Amino acid sequence: MASIFTRIINGEIPCYKVAENGRFFAFLDISPLKAGHTLIVPKKEIDYLFDLEDNDLEGIMVFSKKVAAAIKKAYPCNRIGVAVLGLEVPHAHIHLVPMDNMEDVNFKNPKLKFSPEEFREIAANISKNL
Repeated sequence: MASIFTRIINGEIPCYKVAENGRFFAFLDISPLKAGHTLIVPKKEIDYLFDLEDNDLEGIMVFSKKVAAAIKKAYPCNRIGVAVLGLEVPHAHIHLVPMDNMEDVNFKNPKLKFSPEEFREIAANISKNL
């Protein structure tokens, strides 16, 4: 059975897409810690990030770097936090979170709520900076 991320990539489940190329897909986390919180996933369904082939692991990091730069332009912050947790969905993924302090990437923090219009605006703000 396909993971929820594979279903998002295939267009079966809607998302707020930020970017994609032939191998990777970036979309907004629907339970974000901060505006701009983005997920990066390989299009190939692999459960664990470190099970990716070396060239795909390199590629996802380069793709993430480009998306992180766009997030930082759209949502100025001290850094873009990078988190790899991977237990909630069996599909390798990287969280990119704008951060000004360490607490900004605490996954125990309350998640933000945005309207569909706000999510679309956030995604567009990041995309236009790619």
